[in-house]
Amino acid sequence: MVYALEINPDTFPTARFANISSLVNIALPLVLAGAALTFLMMSLMSAFNILTHGDNPDVLKKAYSSLMFAVVGLIIVIASFVVVRVIGGIIGAQLLPQ
Repeated sequence: MVYALEINPDTFPTARFANISSLVNIALPLVLAGAALTFLMMSLMSAFNILTHGDNPDVLKKAYSSLMFAVVGLIIVIASFVVVRVIGGIIGAQLLPQ
């Protein structure tokens, strides 16, 4: 007696990802939106701390460093997006949605 499971997209949900580009096409916009929301929240919190704690140098230092980390993180996310786009162009695969 053979117990086997037929793997198709209807019975096995992970089989919907036929290749890496379909997975990247789903995950990358979600990651980019999450990074943008994180940048927005960190920027707003830093700006709020700068405005409300203008006379406390320790809080100002933390707020400026938090704002710097938010900007550096956004630059890293944008650079990774560009790198994936360039690699996709070099190998001829459409890794990102158009």
